[in-house]
Amino acid sequence: MKAVDAVVVGAGPNGLAAAVALARAGHSVHLIEGAQSVGGGLRSVASTLPGFIHDECSAIHPTGVLSPYLRTLPLADHGLDWVRFAHSFGHPLDDGRAIVSERSLDAMVEQLGVDGPAYRRLVRPFVEAGPDLFKDILAPFARIPHRPFLFARFGLKGLLPASWLSRRFESDAGRALVAGCAAHSILPLDFWGTGAMALVFMISTHLEDWPCARGGSAAIGNALASLLKASGGTIETGRWVRSLTDLPPHRVALFDTTPRALSAIAGDALPSGFHRRLAHFHYGPGVFKVDYALDGPIPWRAPELAGASTIHIGGTFAEIAASERAMWDGAPHERPFLIVCQQSSVDRTRAPEGKQTGYAYCHVPAGSTVDMAPAITRQIERYAPGFRDRILAQHSTSPAAFEAMNPNLIGGAITGGAATLWQLFARPTLRLNPYTTPNPSLFLCSGSTPPGGGVHGMSGYWAARAAMKALQRR
Repeated sequence: MKAVDAVVVGAGPNGLAAAVALARAGHSVHLIEGAQSVGGGLRSVASTLPGFIHDECSAIHPTGVLSPYLRTLPLADHGLDWVRFAHSFGHPLDDGRAIVSERSLDAMVEQLGVDGPAYRRLVRPFVEAGPDLFKDILAPFARIPHRPFLFARFGLKGLLPASWLSRRFESDAGRALVAGCAAHSILPLDFWGTGAMALVFMISTHLEDWPCARGGSAAIGNALASLLKASGGTIETGRWVRSLTDLPPHRVALFDTTPRALSAIAGDALPSGFHRRLAHFHYGPGVFKVDYALDGPIPWRAPELAGASTIHIGGTFAEIAASERAMWDGAPHERPFLIVCQQSSVDRTRAPEGKQTGYAYCHVPAGSTVDMAPAITRQIERYAPGFRDRILAQHSTSPAAFEAMNPNLIGGAITGGAATLWQLFARPTLRLNPYTTPNPSLFLCSGSTPPGGGVHGMSGYWAARAAMKALQRR
């Protein structure tokens, strides 16, 4: 095999971003992916009926459009078309009302009524900072922030449990809004640091509308792959890497894999103590997802939800908190918190004329074998009476199926590892540069490194920066 400066193992969004960064800096790069196509969690398939395109994993991409690195890339020139919704998220309530996010901070404050002033005080300083704030949020902690005082202010609020953050609001609606955003953390809402997830999602709605990718999330991975090839990189799919001897001659190797996979592949190239530290990394709970082929749009009781990118289903703060606590303690909740998406409502390439797709998942214990499809359908029906009657076909993905589809999703975990407070700082181990290893030629670039899960490419970008410094020294 031809020698290269860098080989990247794994073509998820971070592996692709790392490879692009290296190639655009003038380095020779070879990317190896075990599956038959690139993308990792960015693949899209017709899993229910012909003509209905469903995203296998990631569906809506707020951090994709806010990513400080992806925003610099000419991905539109390589086929990526972001499609926006009228509202980034919605949250239905049992009295028939719904909260929907507004791009305008003033409009959101007005909608929240009694909680409007508290909401403004909470998010306005960060919204005024604009996308620059995300340069600090999506960076490793060891870096000096661009806006140190503002970031410290964000940290002081974000380190709080979401259950404490919600006390700023008087109404059930305001507290439910916090719960729905915080539950993206896939942690109990009384855990320290869950306030940060709530803040990130609330702030982001005022900076960018949460989009989907036209044609399916696969378009993001395909655009990155196209840019990589145009930048001189090469891609090999359908070959699994089991050991370092499977790699072409290289100066550095970057792994868009779990710490467990890095440990297995590297073997004696890493010291035993580092292997033990990697083995202690906590991957966290999994998810259970259902894709629906629908004979029309989801019939929401609150009509404004039809224009929402993402719908948080779970009712009150207390109900959502109970669902996330049960999941963490090892038992799926009978009324699970759901994240529901309706990409075909704005992207007509996703379904045949007059039809729609639906996408919904809940959080479950890692490796859970419980069929959550009936509970997921009941929860949607609760806020969209008549939903069952519109189901033409459905396809479930269990935690085991997620891991079989993508070995990075251990136990069905989609975030690269639990976003606990400790693992925000020690991801995957406590190192000044979290992308490096004791071997100066081996780097980790997956969502198991900062800033964690999501389609933002920043883990890959920062790992590529570290690898480029090593290339300069060698």
